[in-house]
Amino acid sequence: MMARMRPGAATPGQPSEQPAFLRYEELTWERIVPELGVSSPEIAILHVDPTTQATQLLIRTPAAIHVRKHWHTANETHVMVRGTAVLACDGQRAELGPGSYNFMPAKMVHEAWLPAHSLTFITVDRAWDINWVEGPPTAVDVGARPPRRGAPHRRHRA
Repeated sequence: MMARMRPGAATPGQPSEQPAFLRYEELTWERIVPELGVSSPEIAILHVDPTTQATQLLIRTPAAIHVRKHWHTANETHVMVRGTAVLACDGQRAELGPGSYNFMPAKMVHEAWLPAHSLTFITVDRAWDINWVEGPPTAVDVGARPPRRGAPHRRHRA
């Protein structure tokens, strides 16, 4: 698909927002699962559209972790910046390394295994939320690796 380029296009008018320039070292990080302490994945919200609430964010993992089954109200995309993740949903499983992309439709139940020190850029086309199917990750999930293909997957208690 080719992008449409319009040489000499008219001036677009005033932007509805100001541009943002954020340095990684200046981001504000919050623990996603505070109960996990320093092992909790951390989130930094980069931008929220004031009209649609579409959100761009980063998630980093200080420790390897299994992100239990969950879903979002909005469509979601993932771009791996650092590390190799395993994502699973709807009987499909994919290993995504740096630069890899994934689209997850709204309300699609999915789970992920992220290595220590990973960094993922995520967008959602509405407000960011997370709805846990089997409860949020616990200490059992810290350091967890994805099951081998075809191996039975352990069940969690909520």
